[in-house]
Amino acid sequence: MQEMTILLKGLTCANCAGKIEHAINRMRETKEAEINLVKQEMQLSLREDVNPEQMLEKVKQTVARYESGIEVSLKTSAVETVEGTRTAGGCHEPHVHESGAAEACGCHKGHEHIHEHTHTHEHAHGASGNRNRLIARFGIGIALFLAANIGEGMLSVGLFLAAYLVFGYDVLYQAIRNMIKGQVFDENFLMALATVGAIAIGEMPEAVFVMLFYQVGEAFQDYAVERSRKSITSLMDIRPDYANVVETDGSIHRVSPEQVKKGTVIQVKAGEKIPLDGVVLSGWAMLDTAALTGESVPRRVDTGNTVLSGCINTDGLLQLEVTKPFAESTVMKILELVEHAAGKKSKTEKFITRFARVYTPVVVGLAVLLACLPPLLGYGAWAEWIGRALVFLVVSCPCALVLSVPLSYFAGIGAASKNGILVKGGNYLDILCQTDRMVFDKTGTLTKGAFSVTQIEAADPKAVLQMAAAGEQMSNHPIARAITAAYEKQTGHQPEEVTEYQEKGGYGITYLYQGKQMASGNARLMEALGVSHPIYEGCGSVVYVAADGVFQGYVVVDDTIKEGCAEALEALRHYGIQEIVMLSGDRVKTAEAIGQTLGMDRVYAELLPQDKLKKMEEILQTEGKGKTAFVGDGINDAPVLAGADVGIAMGAIGSDAAIEAADVVLMDDDISKIAVGMRIAKNTRTIVLQNITFALGVKVLVLLLSAVGLATMWMAVFADVGVAVLAILNAMRKK
Repeated sequence: MQEMTILLKGLTCANCAGKIEHAINRMRETKEAEINLVKQEMQLSLREDVNPEQMLEKVKQTVARYESGIEVSLKTSAVETVEGTRTAGGCHEPHVHESGAAEACGCHKGHEHIHEHTHTHEHAHGASGNRNRLIARFGIGIALFLAANIGEGMLSVGLFLAAYLVFGYDVLYQAIRNMIKGQVFDENFLMALATVGAIAIGEMPEAVFVMLFYQVGEAFQDYAVERSRKSITSLMDIRPDYANVVETDGSIHRVSPEQVKKGTVIQVKAGEKIPLDGVVLSGWAMLDTAALTGESVPRRVDTGNTVLSGCINTDGLLQLEVTKPFAESTVMKILELVEHAAGKKSKTEKFITRFARVYTPVVVGLAVLLACLPPLLGYGAWAEWIGRALVFLVVSCPCALVLSVPLSYFAGIGAASKNGILVKGGNYLDILCQTDRMVFDKTGTLTKGAFSVTQIEAADPKAVLQMAAAGEQMSNHPIARAITAAYEKQTGHQPEEVTEYQEKGGYGITYLYQGKQMASGNARLMEALGVSHPIYEGCGSVVYVAADGVFQGYVVVDDTIKEGCAEALEALRHYGIQEIVMLSGDRVKTAEAIGQTLGMDRVYAELLPQDKLKKMEEILQTEGKGKTAFVGDGINDAPVLAGADVGIAMGAIGSDAAIEAADVVLMDDDISKIAVGMRIAKNTRTIVLQNITFALGVKVLVLLLSAVGLATMWMAVFADVGVAVLAILNAMRKK
């Protein structure tokens, strides 16, 4: 299956967007098409045998059939912004000079910072010009309208018509253009038919005012969409523009982050963004991590600490060794997650889109019946019923629903991202609202994952620590790192190398060390190898050590619960979580002690990775009205994260596999953010339901009043444009 992202710059009509989406979904070449109106993008899944270039041309033709003036183009980069301040198309492999300017093929040798400034200036100039034209148009139209009310006879009629054309010429043009193409049921047609009909029955002031208020409403809608788009695209500011590479001779060479390879040494000065993930080789600094985590308090980093791309070095001078190429860096993962999040529509959004396609033609049909049937049956004059039908038409436009609902979800995703919570789609906000059971992994999620050796029981403790550290140095597991660190601290040097190393998931490791066949792991490993050993009854994780099948001793490694963890779990219960469960590979006694401290409802211990998945499947199958979330961080958690109704991953220390499999990512590993995410999800859902209830309620009321002749054209305008503006403003409010 092929994936395409197509930019639809200038598309603001919710009704037209629905028609375009429906038309493209009906094409043979398409598997699925979804338009994100707020981002003015379409995510398109194609069949394998389809030529993308030919499909792009078909999309252009389809878009032109429904809406004119839309700029259709293929999105060529995940980091291309709506504002156009940084585009990937046409610039192949940019070379960045020492001066900081970028030169690229097709850019007419323009410097990158000048190129970006020009785009920004043109955008600002264009926005200012549009605003000035709109103000001038409204000024002229209102002046003509006021003059028409003062004038008399044909002069008054002429001034009313002139005012009407000033406010509505573009609506009339688009309505006629669409009718010629066979596209009738849209907002332009509804407004044109209603206002032209009002003029025909002598209601000129109402016709002019309807068109004026409609244009004001459109301006408000455009402003709301643009503001919400900027709330997300402002995240693109975290994308670094360059990296300072330290050459072997000590010189500094400024290059594009995409050109830097893993293992390269880079320098980050005070005030600069960290361009790639890395480890601090020298220096210390306070990092502003707000763009990634939502935390305002700077974090200190020193030699040996891991730093993430997208953070800002507020002071100091750092030298880093790059640990990931730019395409796999934290900043790129965030941008990709945010870019695709709003495209994943909730069930409510999809329902509203389908509802609008049916609702509009049905209401137009009812308006025709209302205009024709009563006069034909002798229940009144034609002018009276046509007037009522025109009011009926003005009310019928579904924009309040079609635009405010996705805008609410978009604003919710933006609010979450500002708090360091990346939600991969509006559908997951809905699932979070329905979640009443939460399952946690223990190590690195509820506990710090920063283990330390607390006890060694053996005839020769130093020898046992040396044997264990020799094998554990090959592993990245937190317990293994703790044992290795304890040995290095005690001796001042690294353990000896081992051979024939084998890692046995959920058991431990075996290896050859100083001619002896070693085994280091849990009780299950000892039992599997037939090694007799004592049973450790205390708390903490125990690592048994055996040499040539003979038990040598054990090392106890303990972890600590994260600060504020108990309070964070308690806060979840205020948002509807009825049951909190913990899954752990640890010993029963250790797991139960932690579970009791944190107030867990259930604890499952001594679970292998495959056991966690099986246990999660059992939990999902138990009776319950709500959904189940799983919170984890390690690579072993990826299958469980993917299998849960909603998977929540730790972003800062979590593995790439866990982050990819999760539906929600906590960028600072703070589980208290789960309650924040649930609050945002529930507030978003409340706003969506408020908008649906308010919009439909007002429309149904005015439709009924118009049918019996009690609604005026002014009421109809409020029921359409006024409701739309209020619903959009409600969608934009703080979550």
